[in-house]
Amino acid sequence: MGTLSSLNPAWTKSASEEKTVQRKEESDNYFEKWLKEDVVYIISEDEKHVFENLSTPQEKERFIEQFWFRRDPDPRTAANEFKEEHYRRIAYANERFSSGDLGWFTDRGRIYIIHGPPAQIESHPAGGTYERPFYEGGGTTSTFPFEIWRYRYIEGIGTDVVIEFVDPTLTGEYRLALRPQEKDALRYVSGTGLTFQEEMGLASKADRHLRSYTDFGSLRIRDRPFARYETYVQVQRATPVKYRDLKGLVEVDVSFDNLPFSHRVDYFSLNNELALVLLSAELETRELTFDQEATNRRARVAIYGIATSLSDRIADEFEAELVAKWEAHRDRYAFQRILVLERKGRYKLGLVIKDLISGKTGVRRLGLIPPPPEADLTASSVFLSRSVRQLEAVPDQEQMFVLGDLHIRPSLDNVFRPSDQLYHYVQVYNFAFDQTTMRPSLKLEYEIRREDRSVLKVIEDQGESIQFVSSQRAVLLQPFSLSKLQAGPYKIALTVTDLIGEGEVQVTDHFEVIAKTPD
Repeated sequence: MGTLSSLNPAWTKSASEEKTVQRKEESDNYFEKWLKEDVVYIISEDEKHVFENLSTPQEKERFIEQFWFRRDPDPRTAANEFKEEHYRRIAYANERFSSGDLGWFTDRGRIYIIHGPPAQIESHPAGGTYERPFYEGGGTTSTFPFEIWRYRYIEGIGTDVVIEFVDPTLTGEYRLALRPQEKDALRYVSGTGLTFQEEMGLASKADRHLRSYTDFGSLRIRDRPFARYETYVQVQRATPVKYRDLKGLVEVDVSFDNLPFSHRVDYFSLNNELALVLLSAELETRELTFDQEATNRRARVAIYGIATSLSDRIADEFEAELVAKWEAHRDRYAFQRILVLERKGRYKLGLVIKDLISGKTGVRRLGLIPPPPEADLTASSVFLSRSVRQLEAVPDQEQMFVLGDLHIRPSLDNVFRPSDQLYHYVQVYNFAFDQTTMRPSLKLEYEIRREDRSVLKVIEDQGESIQFVSSQRAVLLQPFSLSKLQAGPYKIALTVTDLIGEGEVQVTDHFEVIAKTPD
């Protein structure tokens, strides 16, 4: 009696095809695991883009080989020390930092894999009583379990880098903390866990979220919101590759533009080397296609952007999906992205927005020129906004239309109605401080003009519109009522005079008042 294969050749063919499919699935799983687990924290965005566009296993294998070769500190030796150290870090993270998730997937695991072991770890696995240092406000409180990691140097960030992790759920899942208050287990308990100022009645717990003169000097420079935000973002980035970038990136020139949208770009100083570049975009409701999903109508919009240097080096790349729920009274939907770019460079930005239901696509190509470092009194871009909301705390993660502890959405057309409140937002840099009071002395002159006639003027000698001040910036926010302004175009100017440093800077913008919402 023959074998099954000799009696029916189809059995042999079926088994062979099954093995082929199995090998392909194993290969696909290997490459997906390599990209999304093994190197997820150390691969750059341009490398990831290239890898995802490779089509054959042979191309992907060659890519992986070159990926490790580019990071080999000494290609002359048989071993790749970088690769060996990387997988050692993954193994250590899985052994040391696992909680509900594998160790490599946790915040501590991510930082350890990217930057290696810290020079010092201060561990408080049980939390409990904690004497705050002066730069956290002093006083005694009780904390959740937390750890403080100290690195002597991290490339791109600097020396003496301090990173804090907190376990607020008491599950062993330590989360990367944006602010030192996150470990305070009593911060929402009235009358206990007070700082020195709170004990003396000079402040309340609610003041911990305020940004005013009262907290100037209570924090170290690196503990201030913008400095901590900068560290929080940069420690999670892949370390730069010291060798040449991958070549073979393909630019696709999109020739259609049938999804109109408006946009604006604003610049704010992060420090002497880096600038925050805020890209805002708006789509009109009538341009979107809404599809029925359960009981709601929704539109889905895909957004892709890439910022490159003039030599085509990728500085930032992002993608997002905007889900817009139908609202009869809403005439537009907005998106915002914050890019962190070097101030000494000039950049090209490609922005593509696609309606995923209709397929309509809009494209913009922009130039980005962050302001160069300056020693004199200077100012950021100006936001004119219809609404500003102060948050209870600075968000732990980046959110659209949030600067510090303010939710502020800039107007892209600067068109307002008389019933609107107009908010004027700007940041000022490089002012002097009184060495006795450690406060600046800024004179602020706001003026609204129509043609050559002044219609409103506000002069502040005490800085009433200053919302926050630190050694690096002052945040100014001034509301204006438009109820008495007639329809027409206006110019708004702010002149800031540094009464100590004797510098002066003026910023201007234009807006229009209309009697009704434009068609």
